[in-house]
This record gives sequence, structure tokens and C-alpha cells, in this order.
Amino acid sequence: MSGCRWALLLLLLWLTAPVWAAAPTLVLRGDTTTTRNLAAGLAKAWAGHGGGHLQVQPFNTISGIDNTLSGKADIAGSARPAFPGRTQELRLRFIPVAWDALVLITQHDNSARNVTLQQIYNIYLGRISRWNVVGGDHQTIHLDSIASPLDGLEFDLRRFIYGRGNQQVAAPWLYLNTQQMDNAVGLGPQSLAVTAYSDVFHNQRVKMLAVEGIRPDAATIAAGRYPLFIPLYFATLPGGHHAAEVARFMAFLKTPAAAVVMRAHGLIPYAEGGVLQPMSAPRNRWLAARIRAELSHGAIAMNGPLAALGTIHSPGASRVPRSSKSSKSIR
Repeated sequence: MSGCRWALLLLLLWLTAPVWAAAPTLVLRGDTTTTRNLAAGLAKAWAGHGGGHLQVQPFNTISGIDNTLSGKADIAGSARPAFPGRTQELRLRFIPVAWDALVLITQHDNSARNVTLQQIYNIYLGRISRWNVVGGDHQTIHLDSIASPLDGLEFDLRRFIYGRGNQQVAAPWLYLNTQQMDNAVGLGPQSLAVTAYSDVFHNQRVKMLAVEGIRPDAATIAAGRYPLFIPLYFATLPGGHHAAEVARFMAFLKTPAAAVVMRAHGLIPYAEGGVLQPMSAPRNRWLAARIRAELSHGAIAMNGPLAALGTIHSPGASRVPRSSKSSKSIR
């Protein structure tokens, strides 16, 4: 073979080798909590440890799930598990990757400090509409929420409080995602919203309210003392187009490098939340029992929600009564 032909062959090999070696770009789309607080940092760490490119698309829960189902995305970021009411979601595998917590936030200058589960129940049904009822000033509560249906954080709160994540609520102030909503809450003391601890633990413009007298912070969440802890999920489609590379990325999430990213964003790596997983079911029973007791007999003493966890007994979650007042659906 002549030198010219050898040179041409080597040039072709050089041009095509990167194509053979390059890992496919993975697309991760979902709610802003899992994408902004978790996936964006993981994308850098993944690339830095020999992985490929992870394209992060923050939007909302449903778009992440539906794009993953259709093959437009490889991974969906979600703050909730699959919703049985949308049977197509059952095709996805929801994998818990980190622990976070739901927090009720208001503007920093609001004088309110604490809300009870009974108060949350009534605020979201429109039965409590003024801040002075919960220790604030004589102002109207501007209850903020997410406009897109079945948002993960909203779903989790409604599941805890009403027994179903798609409960309709009286929340007239709607936003596209939690990032927009969190920013709006920081602008005025009348606003109230539910968001993720990882969204706002470093935000000086908003204040996280205690729930049943327990403030959310890294210690109370990790110990399970703060009652509204939740897992964050990455959902994948088994047998998807980039299944092998997705599996590599999901394995990377269990490495020390990924754990460093999670902790830096106020999250607990899922495997490190050893006490939280076994506490989840008893916590859910405790929430249901406490709300039933408060609604039936009025407020009861605050003894710390999980202090007597081993003594909690409940026949299971009861059917939650419908609101007698009209409420606005966000669906």
C-alpha cells in the first residue's frame, strides 16, 4: 500500500474514532427541584469522571415524565413517585436518589413562625385565609401554587394532608415552576407556598416555617424529626434508546463524587438516609392520625411528631372528606 493511501486511511480512522468512542448525550428533563438542585451539579461531576454529556432541561414534572415515555428524554426528574391515575407512568422505573423535605415558606419579614397540620389542611381548602390565624399580621394569605398538573412537591403535600396527591385546593396565585414561585414569595410578606428545602435553605429572602413546632434544617430532616421528608426520583424507561448509558449514569449516583454534589445542594444521598426509609410508612400513618384527631377534637399538644414513633397504631389512612367550599383546580 502506497504512503498516500496509508495517510488517507489514517486520516479516516482519526476522523471516525471520536464518533465510535463518544458516549451519547443523555437528556434529563423534569421539575426544577430535581433539575436545578440535583441534576445540574451531577452533570458536571458525571462529565468530570469520564461520563458523557448530560443535557439538563428544567421545566416541570409532567413534561419530564412524558418526554421520557416518548423517548425525547432519557431520564425524568421528579419529586414524586408514579401516579397510578396516569397508567402510562407505570411504564417508568422511579428510582429514589436523594432525600429532601417539603417546607412551607413565606417572606422573611412575615411574623408567623409555625403552622400545624390542621392549619395547612384548612389553608389549602380556603378555610383559613388570614395570617393572624397562624400567628402573623392581619393580612390576607396569598397562597401560591404551581400551575402545571401533578407537580411533585404539591402532589406530596396534598398526599400527606388529604390522602390524595390530586386533591383540588384553593390556591389562586399560580406559577410555572418552583423557581418562579420561590422568587415571588421573597417579594412580599403575604405569600405562602410549599417548596423543597433544597430550593431555599440558602435563600435569605424567604423564611421556612416550623411544622408542628419543628423547624426544617439539615439535622431535623436527616433524623426524621421534621415530618415532611421526601425522596427525589429519577425515572427511566426500561429498554430505552440509551439504556446502557443511562444505567452507567444511575450507577454513578451511588459514588462518593455524586454524594458530594448532593450534600452541597442541601440533599441527603438516598443510601445515607438509613433512618428515613423505614420511618416513611409510620410517618404517613402518624400524619393521617394526627390530622383526623385535630379535625375531630381541635388542636392537640405538640409532642414532636416522631418522638413516639414506635407507639403509633393506625388502621390505615382514612378517606379524606371533601371541602364544603369551592376550590380552584390547577389541573
